[in-house]
Amino acid sequence: MSTGTSGRTSPGTSPAAGSEEGTDASRATAPATDPVTAAAADPRTGHRTSPGGRTAVVTGASSGIGAATARRLAEAGFHVVLTARRADRLDALARELTAEGRSVSVHALDVTDRPAVDAFAASLDGCPPLHVLVNNAGGALGTDPVATADPADWRTMYEVNVLGILHVTQTLLPALTASGDGTVVVVSSTAGLATYEGGGGYVAAKHGAHVIAETLRLELNGRPVRVVEIAPGMVKTEEFSLARFRGDADRAAAVYAGVAEPLTADDVADTVAWAVTRPSHVNVDLLVLRPRAQASNYKVHREA
Repeated sequence: MSTGTSGRTSPGTSPAAGSEEGTDASRATAPATDPVTAAAADPRTGHRTSPGGRTAVVTGASSGIGAATARRLAEAGFHVVLTARRADRLDALARELTAEGRSVSVHALDVTDRPAVDAFAASLDGCPPLHVLVNNAGGALGTDPVATADPADWRTMYEVNVLGILHVTQTLLPALTASGDGTVVVVSSTAGLATYEGGGGYVAAKHGAHVIAETLRLELNGRPVRVVEIAPGMVKTEEFSLARFRGDADRAAAVYAGVAEPLTADDVADTVAWAVTRPSHVNVDLLVLRPRAQASNYKVHREA
């Protein structure tokens, strides 16, 4: 894998069904006073919050939250490895970031394919030390009640939202530990904390993602790896709801109807970047973020 301004390590594959992806809006470079990009040393530990010379892997980086997170971490100085199934989207993002002088690599990857994930982990040897893994790949399929839901949809959601996290985390954990200052981020959902009607399969999968983060944090206690869970509520992206409703644009738009300001992919990306750039002794165990209009998974203020 190239560790210059841009690299490519594998051919493209077919797009993921219901992958958790969305808005592709670009971000401007953060000012020098941005706390995420500031390179101050923590006086208590001596650890620097500057990520220079460090690699961050982002799954599901082809659009939405993943793409926004990749942009934000690249702005913060990480060498960012972009992974997702859609190689064309990754290439476009890599060209954008390279033109801005960022350091990126591209690797088309299906996180549910364990041999492919193992091969991906081996390809990182040429990158700067791996310090951050952002498990973002995921998605929802359907809103059918438990009584009539398609088990195939549930299986797909479990494989990408739970087993995908397991595969990538297991294969990259040795490198994260060897860095002496690793961080595993699980981008879960408020669906992993509270249920709602019609969400059974997705809620079950996101509860699984939440439990992975909780359990891993316990199991890694005493090792130099933090485990951070970011649980967004209503995030308006171009693809998440559209994939959930199998291309029905009207049903997808209705999710956000009347909500003045749902969260954006950039809102979540800012939160991820803030969490991973805290001093090494600071672990953000669980951070829930919702738009002001959303009080819970089932209580949302909608304007007429």
